[in-house]
Amino acid sequence: YKLPNKSSKRRSAGSRVCRAHMSTSASDMANQGAQWLQGVKEAAMSMTSREKKDEDEVYSPFQNLQKSQVLQECRCFNDREINARRCIQILTKILWLLNQGEKLSQLETTEVFFGVTKLLQAKDQQLRRLIYLVMKELKPSPEEVIIVCATLTKDMNSKMDLYRANAIRVLGAIIAATDPTMLAQIERHLKQALVDKNCFVAASALTAGIHLMHVNGEVVRRWVNEVQTMLHSDNASVQYHALALLHQIKRQDRLAVSKIVASLTRTPLKSPLAQCLLIRFAKKVIEEEANAESRDRALFDFLEASLRHKSDMVIYEAATAICSLPNVTQRELSPSVTVLQLFLCSPKPCCRFSAVRTLNKVAMAHPLAVTPCNMDMEGLINDSNRSIATLAITTLLKTGSESGVERLMKQITSFMSEIADDFKIVVVDAIRAMCLKFPQKHRLLMTFLSNVLREEGGFAYKKAIVDTLLTIIARVGEAKEAGLAHLCEFIEDCEFTLLSTQILYLLGIEGPNTQDPSKYIRFIYNRVVLENATVRASAVSALAKFGIAIAELRPSVIVLLQRCLLDNDDEVRDRAIFFVAMLKGVESGTGIAGLSPKQLLQEPLPLPLEAVEKSCRTYLSAPEERPLSVNEMTVDAELLQKERKAAAAAKAAAQDGNSAAAMGMPAAPAVTERAAEQEADMLSRMPQFVHLGSRFTSSKRAALSEAGTEYEVVCVKHVFTSHVLLQFHLTNTLEDQYLEKVSVKLDLAALSGLEVDCDVACEALPYGTPGTSYTCLRRTEGVPVGSIPCTLKFIVKDVDPAKGEPEEGDTGYDDEYNLEELELAAADFMRRVPVVDFRTGWETIGGSCEVIETFSLSYSSLKQAMDAVIDFLGMAICDASPNAADSSRATTTLSGVFLGGIQVFAIVNLRVDSPTHVGMRLSIRSSDIQVSQFVASSVA
Repeated sequence: YKLPNKSSKRRSAGSRVCRAHMSTSASDMANQGAQWLQGVKEAAMSMTSREKKDEDEVYSPFQNLQKSQVLQECRCFNDREINARRCIQILTKILWLLNQGEKLSQLETTEVFFGVTKLLQAKDQQLRRLIYLVMKELKPSPEEVIIVCATLTKDMNSKMDLYRANAIRVLGAIIAATDPTMLAQIERHLKQALVDKNCFVAASALTAGIHLMHVNGEVVRRWVNEVQTMLHSDNASVQYHALALLHQIKRQDRLAVSKIVASLTRTPLKSPLAQCLLIRFAKKVIEEEANAESRDRALFDFLEASLRHKSDMVIYEAATAICSLPNVTQRELSPSVTVLQLFLCSPKPCCRFSAVRTLNKVAMAHPLAVTPCNMDMEGLINDSNRSIATLAITTLLKTGSESGVERLMKQITSFMSEIADDFKIVVVDAIRAMCLKFPQKHRLLMTFLSNVLREEGGFAYKKAIVDTLLTIIARVGEAKEAGLAHLCEFIEDCEFTLLSTQILYLLGIEGPNTQDPSKYIRFIYNRVVLENATVRASAVSALAKFGIAIAELRPSVIVLLQRCLLDNDDEVRDRAIFFVAMLKGVESGTGIAGLSPKQLLQEPLPLPLEAVEKSCRTYLSAPEERPLSVNEMTVDAELLQKERKAAAAAKAAAQDGNSAAAMGMPAAPAVTERAAEQEADMLSRMPQFVHLGSRFTSSKRAALSEAGTEYEVVCVKHVFTSHVLLQFHLTNTLEDQYLEKVSVKLDLAALSGLEVDCDVACEALPYGTPGTSYTCLRRTEGVPVGSIPCTLKFIVKDVDPAKGEPEEGDTGYDDEYNLEELELAAADFMRRVPVVDFRTGWETIGGSCEVIETFSLSYSSLKQAMDAVIDFLGMAICDASPNAADSSRATTTLSGVFLGGIQVFAIVNLRVDSPTHVGMRLSIRSSDIQVSQFVASSVA
């Protein structure tokens, strides 16, 4: 046998060691792999078994990021060699901090800004984009804008279109936010960019022009030729921005806007976005027309033609525009509803949602127009998108028949718990509209509302339900008892103080007028025992109203209120002491400030609460021997203007929320008229007009200037016993003017029987803010009728466009503006008072003072002639009965009260004499022959 040598021994030993080592490493890797797989399995199992976290919880890589840390990292911007990747991360952190609301001091902003400008040396495109974003968000100071202009002007002249476009956008935004006067330095570059061949550069220049138009419109208006050129671009984005900028340039000139819209409607635009914008402009022009009869038919035909566009976006925009037009007829709505009906069957959820949302709004005012879509909307009730299903079922509630109410309510109940509170509010509003449409179903609907009121929900949702119940109680008489019972049950567990106080107030108003008022006292007193101080105070006031209204319950109410005299809260104790003393003094007729207890608690104050407070403070500062009386309190013009603005804001908010329109009902004209009358009665409370006495009547609003002119003036004539108070509503439509001491001067030389008693000028009239001035005329003889020349006089101050205010020390200059003549007619001295039985009143007053006149009126229809006659006479319609057998004849009876309390009756007989003339026989009766003759002559 041959013995192995030493080297072979070493190799065999080494191979064994290697094999052992390999086997060891393989086993380690196998163990590590097994552990890794086990970890992955455990992580996967934990993710599947873990409870679902809050949906709002989102992981952020910048969580707990500190501003000081980021500012420290910004030092790397000054390095000789720029690390683009690291700088991108730092700039992203800066943007995140700024978007989170973090504020940088002026020094920090300057340091970061100069550091960022040094990064412009880098060639990395992603870094360059972030630099532009950061420079725009930092909003450099006016001193640094010069450096920005110098830096970005180089990029605006760069050969790279990306740099040019972004530099234009950023520079335009910075100049608009800091120093608009710098626009003149870069105007040449922007005008060149407007007509650039690259669409991105041109669109960026147009976008910059839109932003700069608000701060330096004089310069931007000089670009109109370039903008009109780009309006014919083939690029969709360029065309869209060009149209937007052109409208901004021409928006002050209504005629120019109308011409642009009319010309573009004849040449269709290639861009769907621009087409949508044009549809909106056309809709705005149509809305500015006086009424539907004078509507521009060409523009309306353009909207209808857009319904056949190939783009869904344009089709929907056109349909929405037609549906939202004022005074739109059902025939005009038909094409839009047909298109939206096709959208209901679209496979795209966005199309279905937009269509059903628009139809939901249309159903508020025109439910019959949406009825053909009911079958398609019933198919959407089970849509996977619950938003679509909610809108579909609420639309069906507005358009459906009375027989289908129960079926719809069952379907609503099934998915009510699956939708968010916002859509629940929409459902509640639809139920309110249906209950008012079908009052017989109020029990079913109120039961549903009371059930959902006990379920979980936020404040807005619960408030919508309570407001719905309050509306039903007010509008449906049979629902009062049941509604109050539901609300009483709700306040037992109500967690919202505002809703509890609102319900307690209603119980105090409506409870005493029910069949069994005593049953509500238990629910009210429970609130005194169990609730917080605010609710307890409301409950005390509600209890007092029961004691004031019902004598039998007064002793019991006094006992309950006396238990509140030791309450922990000052307000509750004060109210209890006040009401106990008032209830004990009811029998003796004790009042406060000239008001009886019933007037004080159950009727609104005759003037605003702020005026009462001011009068009380004045009385306390200088007490008099005679007691304070509400009848002697006055209101200043500034407070009236404030109240008018508050009422307008409340009306606008109501229209956006739970208004009559949102409930599917037209706004009640009686409510608006009542508010106007209350405001008119308040005028006699002004110190300048206290001597006028009580108001007799007020006229309609008469425009003394055309809408859209430099100064808009509208006059309302208030007639008193021996005075005529002219109230002028003023609006300044010029942005660059600030008016002071604005008044309307009247030339009374042409009209005898009147003289100026006093003037109250509008102290300040800034742009867009309405103001009011007054002129009081005293009647010296008879009832003056005729025309009065008017002139608007004021002091003008030029407004600084940057500040929006006149410069300090500017005294202004006197100016005037000619207005149309003010007409005083017989109708201004007539109060519209209808009578229930006209025939009895006509016979009772007799024919001793009757005047009969015949006229030939130049009108083409009976309706136009009748409306004009009623307007001339200023009387109320008692009965309008056209001859059924002959449509060429009509008869109307009118009644009114002339100045001095003289009852006047009129019978108007009309017949069609020719296509252009209507014959009239007018019969007037009153207790004074002169009044009869005067009223009859007003038509001539």
